Amino acid sequence: MLEERENKEPAMNPFQKNESKETLFSPVSTEEVPPQPLSLPKKPTPKICGSNYPLSIAFIVVNEFCERFSYYGMKAVLTLYFLYFLHWNEDTSTSIYHAFSSLCYFTPILGAAIADSWLGKFKTIIYLSLVYVLGHVVKSLGALPILGGQMVHIVLSLVGLSLIALGTGGIKPCVAAFGGDQFEEKHAEERTRYFSVFYLSINAGSLISTFITPMLRGDVQCFGEDCYALAFGVPGLLMVIALVVFAMGSKIYRKPPPEGNIVTQVVKCIWFAISNRFNNRSGDFPKRQHWLDWAAEKYPKQLIMDVKALTRVLFLYIPLPMFWALLDQQGSRWTLQATRMNGNLVLNPLLVLIFIPLFDLVIYRLVSKCGINLSSLRKMAVGMILASLAFAVAAAVEIKINRMTPPQPGPQEIFLRVLNLADDEVKVTVLGDENNTLLEESIRSFQKMPHYAQLHLKTKSQDSHFYLKYHNLSVYTKHPVEEKNWYSLIIREDGKNISSIMVKDEENKTTNGMTAVRFVNTLHKKVNISLAADISLSVGEDYGVSAYTTVQSGEYPAVHCRTEDKDFSLNMGLLDFGTTYLFVITNSTNQDPQAWKMKDIPANKLSIAWQLPQYALVTAGEVMFSVTGLEFSYSQAPSSMKSVLQAAWLLTVAVGNIIVLVVAQFSGLVQWAEFILFSCLLLVVCLIFSIMGYYYVPVKPEDLQKPADKQIPHTQGNMINLETKKTKL
Repeated sequence: MLEERENKEPAMNPFQKNESKETLFSPVSTEEVPPQPLSLPKKPTPKICGSNYPLSIAFIVVNEFCERFSYYGMKAVLTLYFLYFLHWNEDTSTSIYHAFSSLCYFTPILGAAIADSWLGKFKTIIYLSLVYVLGHVVKSLGALPILGGQMVHIVLSLVGLSLIALGTGGIKPCVAAFGGDQFEEKHAEERTRYFSVFYLSINAGSLISTFITPMLRGDVQCFGEDCYALAFGVPGLLMVIALVVFAMGSKIYRKPPPEGNIVTQVVKCIWFAISNRFNNRSGDFPKRQHWLDWAAEKYPKQLIMDVKALTRVLFLYIPLPMFWALLDQQGSRWTLQATRMNGNLVLNPLLVLIFIPLFDLVIYRLVSKCGINLSSLRKMAVGMILASLAFAVAAAVEIKINRMTPPQPGPQEIFLRVLNLADDEVKVTVLGDENNTLLEESIRSFQKMPHYAQLHLKTKSQDSHFYLKYHNLSVYTKHPVEEKNWYSLIIREDGKNISSIMVKDEENKTTNGMTAVRFVNTLHKKVNISLAADISLSVGEDYGVSAYTTVQSGEYPAVHCRTEDKDFSLNMGLLDFGTTYLFVITNSTNQDPQAWKMKDIPANKLSIAWQLPQYALVTAGEVMFSVTGLEFSYSQAPSSMKSVLQAAWLLTVAVGNIIVLVVAQFSGLVQWAEFILFSCLLLVVCLIFSIMGYYYVPVKPEDLQKPADKQIPHTQGNMINLETKKTKL
């Protein structure tokens, strides 16, 4: 559908020379600086092994690989750094993380403006890369424990992240466009292949850094703690290498000069066209072919043509943020889904490395041999459909996970578990007409309850009454509870008597292959527990209960503990992936205290391999949409606005993230329903994009390179009456 219109010559193409017999003449104001013609070096550039690929792109691709390693390597440990080094809570850590990510996609507008209006792409990349390196240095210094206190670390971290956001965002629109500048227009096919290799280098850097930097943090100790300074310093070193490699190719680059303050000119041109059309809306003025032609009284024709090309592509960009809204949930919603499954995979960067050559060398060629013309817009539309299908599959996986997880308490319900820490069995009876048949059997000492019991309430919150029978002793007790919560009734021995405490079991969300633990201390002294170099907690004496603490899954044979007069170790055994545990610290005769282990929330046995289909679909969609979109944005942009259009492309990513936040905050849907919502929204957007693409006429390179017609000499006054004259073809 998209190509039916593209293969036809349009009746009126604003980018072709006007062949109409009637031409509207108007003078041009001298208040605006006329655009400079694109001047590229005429000398032949060195090629790679006799091919049509310029040697200069090798420096650019290596630079991009190192820069992406730097960026994603730093982000791989950023959340853990916030949690365990700066000791922020999860909400603050998540907010700062997403604020930083959003800033990285808003700053490209600034970088594009600097490149196109002042420094040019080459100098902009060099200067902002220096800012980028400085940000890494400041960030690494902020991760040194010996450097200042908590406030110093926070200030250095925020300053470093701000500089990194300015650096990475500022060079984003320039690097890809600067690589495209190295090709001559007759080598458009090679340029398309370059954008695939460019995107390949992005994901190669991302994949390798995602493995390496977490290892540097966890396996290397600095000052007795996890080495965040090294985990941030190595990405900083890679950014230095990226800068050096890029500068090495300086003498062989084709460096188009900046075109002037193009962003300001574009805004002023559009504003003048709109205001001029509004002021001259009466029937006395002849109609014009395009609404931007109303700027002809003040701005040169070439600028108006360039703005027309820009606005036509920007109009196509309107539906694009919805695709990024789905794609970027791989790092949030899909990651949270993975934490409730058994396993841990780094799928997307790996699949991108496989799919890019697969699509470029196999699939696209097979489709072409079948006689199907798969244009850029068609590829992007198919990419949207694949991403939509991926979220439909994600919804199916989410439903399967929900079926394997314990049910949640509903209105006027609670889930209760009894932990008998006394030295003999206890008979527990829940008083009340609806619950008197629960817990009929006696509970042995330290018996592991297989599941929670469901208790019904008469109101949303009330006192629950219990009857405890221990030996010949009967005890009545009550505890306040609220609906839709999980509770543990802990029975403790108090001399010859028994008593009970009610503990609320808060739902805990584990991430990144981590698990959660909490402790009940039956000793008469406070216990300090060191779970890791940077994770420690204190548990109060006489049945004190700790909060949940997240740790890495794995073996914990000897966890160091300390009381006011004694050091000892606890054997916690294997902590499984995504599981929540309760440990009861008990005293043992003539031995060190022991830990009694019980699972609060068991691990989900659903394999993470169930996520493979959705990752395969969304990665295929990403390859068809994102790689194609980069090349399409470059090929359809006037030479004076390539960086601006690349920045606008990146801005759609930032808008997509905002869509995710809005839907997540206000939809109020369960997770699988939210996945279906996003899937349906993208299908609707894909239909709209297809209709827009049907009416879009692709711009040919030679149309973009045509010089502006000669400007009419300035006459007295900026605004004169228009005169229609006959001209020969």
